[in-house]
Amino acid sequence: MIVFRYLSREVLVTLSAVSAVLLVIIMSGRFIKYLAQAASGALDPGVLFMIMGFRLPGFLQLILPLGLFLGILLAYGRLYLESEMTVLAATGMSQQRLLWMTLAPAALVSLLVAWLSFSLAPQGATQFQLLINEQDAMTEFDTLVPGRFQLLRDGSRVTYTETMTDDRINLGGVFISEKKLEEKKDRGITVLVAEKGRQEIRPDGSRYLILENGYRYDGNPGQADYRAVKYDTYGALLPKPDISDEITDRDAIPTSELLTGEKSLRNKAELQWRISLPILVFIVTLMAVPLSRANPRQGRFLKLLPAILLYMAYLTILIAARGALEKGKIPAALGLWWVHALFLAIGLGLLYWEPLRLKMASRRSVSEVAHV
Repeated sequence: MIVFRYLSREVLVTLSAVSAVLLVIIMSGRFIKYLAQAASGALDPGVLFMIMGFRLPGFLQLILPLGLFLGILLAYGRLYLESEMTVLAATGMSQQRLLWMTLAPAALVSLLVAWLSFSLAPQGATQFQLLINEQDAMTEFDTLVPGRFQLLRDGSRVTYTETMTDDRINLGGVFISEKKLEEKKDRGITVLVAEKGRQEIRPDGSRYLILENGYRYDGNPGQADYRAVKYDTYGALLPKPDISDEITDRDAIPTSELLTGEKSLRNKAELQWRISLPILVFIVTLMAVPLSRANPRQGRFLKLLPAILLYMAYLTILIAARGALEKGKIPAALGLWWVHALFLAIGLGLLYWEPLRLKMASRRSVSEVAHV
């Protein structure tokens, strides 16, 4: 029991450290992506942390199996280098018994991954898509930042305001440049400049931008055929926000709907994918225990790169099989299970290869002595 607690603690501590580092790396990359969208006006900067919170369960369900795999390799590799595993082996600790002890923390990780995969990740994906739908329905003035030129999503309009009140109603020093496109052909540019402006919301929900004391210029860059109009008041209808509540992301489909709803290939592939993640935890544990065996002369990092490549091959084939199942290239009955069976066989081969090799070497030595 003391050895079991010691090994479990080593694995779980290393798992936590590795998973935290991986989570920071992945979330930093995604946060930079969303930050760039916020800088371009596609997202409201105030919802960035909400977006990352909704995406967190989806990140964790993929990070935890890898964290466990690396945690076992690093933790047990250190024990081999410091000869602690040699001492345990001398007391009767076989590879099979070590595996059974390691399956206990692996079961905890598998339960956590199952909870994330079946419940939290779909809920987070649903809230994420609803939030993105709300952001898509916002006008450029809802995300406009004073003192910064903002490009509209389709690239047809650039908007700038020098000042803006906190309620986003009154603007000062307004500049708007818009391309006139007809049948995908550039028909010139319209430029609006105004001393000030404001947004008006009518009772029917329509929005108008009212500009005051400004000029409108119409023409083609580099040509003299332009028109300049001075105005005291200029009104323009803004697009009416249309918030969609449609959820199209397959990751957002509730697990209960996958079990009882339409039995399409898309739903079958998604359901098998969610079941595969907890199974993945046990199979990578089976592979990690024999791969963690290290020779003190070689160092514990010698097998780290091949082990990571093996894990990436497992995950890559699993993702490819998921796509093939969606397209009907793989029978639904075969699904993703053949991938797990393949790497289960690899794990069993790694586990029993060393004892089998030693046994064959022992028999060879006995036969050579008998021959002499």
